[in-house]
Formats: sequence, C-alpha cells, structure tokens
Amino acid sequence: MSAITITPSPNRVTVRLGGTIIAETDAALSLVEGRSPPVLYIPRSDARWEHFTKTATRTSCPFKGEASYYAVSVNGRTKPDVVWSYEDPIPAVAAIKDHLAFYPSRVDGIEEVARG
Repeated sequence: MSAITITPSPNRVTVRLGGTIIAETDAALSLVEGRSPPVLYIPRSDARWEHFTKTATRTSCPFKGEASYYAVSVNGRTKPDVVWSYEDPIPAVAAIKDHLAFYPSRVDGIEEVARG
C-alpha cells in the first residue's frame, strides 16, 4: 500500500478560475501519497456550487476509492473535470469525505496564505 498522510493545512486556501473565487477555506486538508506532491482537499461546504456541474467521469484508486469529477463554469466558460471528490472513500482516508481537490493546471490559481 502507498503511504498516505492527511493533515490539516495551516493556511487559508483560495481557488480561482476566470478571476472568480470558486472555493475558499480555512479548513483544507493536505494529503500526501508516497512521493507525490501534497494535494489540498477543500470542504465541499466551502465551494461556490453555482459554478460546479458533476460530469460522467469516474476513476478508481486502490488507496482512496472511486472519484467523481466536476466541471467548473465561470463567465460563460466551462472547463471539464477540474475537480475531483471521493464521495465514499475507503476507511483509511475517511477524512477526505465531503472534500474536493482541484487540478492546479486547470484553474487559474490555488493560493495558500498563512492564517494570522
């Protein structure tokens, strides 16, 4: 099994697309899997859902479970599969349930600022 650690992020995380904030939180989780760079998981409650549409895309990870994907629409522009979520993750990573992760290359920015 790949070693996975999940820890609370000490930072405020803001995700933007097309100049619009699509998610912002002080409660992100940082997931590190093996030697991969950390992935920030943002609580679903901190996303601006008017911009999200679930797509038919699904993937499966033996260490996390099945992921669902979402397109994001801002200012008349839609980008497919920008976001993924493990809606029913395996027990070892249950902390990421009800969280979203964003592909950094598919948004304009994921900003992390230390909380003061």
